Formats: sequence, C-alpha cells, structure tokens
Amino acid sequence: MGPVNKVSHVFTLGHVAEMLGEDEEWLFEVAEEMDPEDGQLWVVGIGEDGVMAFTDDGIENLKELIAIHKDDPSIIEKRRQVLAAMMKPKTEESDKV
Repeated sequence: MGPVNKVSHVFTLGHVAEMLGEDEEWLFEVAEEMDPEDGQLWVVGIGEDGVMAFTDDGIENLKELIAIHKDDPSIIEKRRQVLAAMMKPKTEESDKV
C-alpha cells in the first residue's frame, strides 16, 4: 500500500485569517508563495472557483511566512512588480532588443 494521506480536516483562508487576526486579502498574497507540500491547498465545490485552505502544518508554515513578510513588507510589492512586468505586452521596440 502506498503513502496514506493523514489530513482529516482543513481550515479555509477566511477562518485562518480570523484565527490569526490578519487581513484576509493580505494573507492570501502571503500564502500564494506556498505549495501543497507546505500545507496549502484549494477546496473546490460545484459552481465555485475554489477557496484556499490550510492543513494544521500549513497554518504553522503560514505563521512563519507572516513573520517574514512583517519583517520585510516590500516582498509582496516586489512580487507584484515582477508579475506586472511579466504580463506587460511586448512592444515592437522591445522585440528588437
């Protein structure tokens, strides 16, 4: 028998934000750095886009990320700038470079 998933419950982003006393939108941006291996996953229902959720270990990992982001609040803005640059359409001039 292969590995057994031992996750029996998860906590939604909104619930975790309330538990930790953090803004949900800010917490979403912090948690975007996490992967399923870190305990962050998506719960999807019928007709829904899905909601971010966390395992118990995921909440602990998220707490570490929160501390990192509070020590350096510019991390999110830097990521936004990189993503915006990646999404910016190429101009003819930039194609020549």
